[in-house]
Amino acid sequence: MATVLGQPAVSKALPPEQVKGRQSAMAIPKGGYFPDHVEQGRYGPIFPRTPINYGFTIVAKVKPGHEENLYQYARNIEAGVAETPDLLDILKLHTLRWVLFDIKGETYFMYQGVFDTDFDKYTEDAVNIFSSIGLSTSFENLEGFPEDWKTNPAAFVQFVRDHHWPSFLEYAEYSYMSSKEIKSALAVKNGLSDVLDNMQM
Repeated sequence: MATVLGQPAVSKALPPEQVKGRQSAMAIPKGGYFPDHVEQGRYGPIFPRTPINYGFTIVAKVKPGHEENLYQYARNIEAGVAETPDLLDILKLHTLRWVLFDIKGETYFMYQGVFDTDFDKYTEDAVNIFSSIGLSTSFENLEGFPEDWKTNPAAFVQFVRDHHWPSFLEYAEYSYMSSKEIKSALAVKNGLSDVLDNMQM
């Protein structure tokens, strides 16, 4: 039975195989986990996959005077992806959003990411990619971030877990689609457009 806004829900979200590729919404319990289905990862329970796939929202205090470092890091990412489009490919990202905001005169950083791998693997892959190419991470500008993160992925993961604020509603117009599937669909669409254009010549 369909739910009506403002009235109590009477049905659960459909399983991924029934809604993949079309609209779907998921209400997530307080704390970010479904008590009847908690998947254990390498560093603890994994936050569940939702219609938009995996993701996290990290909120942490910025070290005083480090705001400009974060803006410069954003410019570096922009330039790096422009020069090497697959620079972050290992992360299987859909989207990233970075926000700086103030609370009582102190600056906080919000990092929102949506990706195809699970919570822990994303963090491990981030450590590997930045360590392998000798880059720092924007998280170094955050209070409490482990200084030995390049050799201690577990500490990196723990920092992410400690600063993650789970969402309680997620909606996708095209649910459970991986970034690879979306790019493949766009490639097919563009290929068909080229064929049709050539037929009209």
